[in-house]
Amino acid sequence: MSTSVQEQRLRRRFELWDQNGDGVIDSSDWESETQRILASFQQTEGSPKGQALTTAYRGMWSYVAEQAGVGRDGSVSIDQFKDVAAKQMLDRGQAGFDQVLRPTVSAIADLCDTDGDGQVSPSEFRSWIRAIGSDESTADAAFQQIDTDGDGQLSVDELIDAVHRYHTGELEFSLL
Repeated sequence: MSTSVQEQRLRRRFELWDQNGDGVIDSSDWESETQRILASFQQTEGSPKGQALTTAYRGMWSYVAEQAGVGRDGSVSIDQFKDVAAKQMLDRGQAGFDQVLRPTVSAIADLCDTDGDGQVSPSEFRSWIRAIGSDESTADAAFQQIDTDGDGQLSVDELIDAVHRYHTGELEFSLL
């Protein structure tokens, strides 16, 4: 069972994914978010990085829809979403986050990684924060908290861990 912080954060995530505001999420909501993120990085869906992000988001949607029992063309209510998130990610800990979110986090990290070193630098991270529509003034503080090995770069593992820590109430910065 999730805590009230987890519930609030899942509700916020649901509301962000509900791009058209109809009270349910469906594939069109996820496609809209994908397009918004691609546009913020000036990438097209047909570019290699655009294809990776699109594939990752579609895969995440398919997983959520399947677990909710609605199929790819169905829609998911807030209660169904919270149930899937609790059972498939929160209750399973880091393993659940790795399975469900790693492809998406990896694809966004790749969009940010303009120097091709496989890591996200502080300036690249600010691009991530802008792309997801968060307050860019929080980027430096978030980066410091997420950079758990202190090397001045963020790895995909650190980013996945940060998403997990956000949803468990240990971190105040949302990355998705």
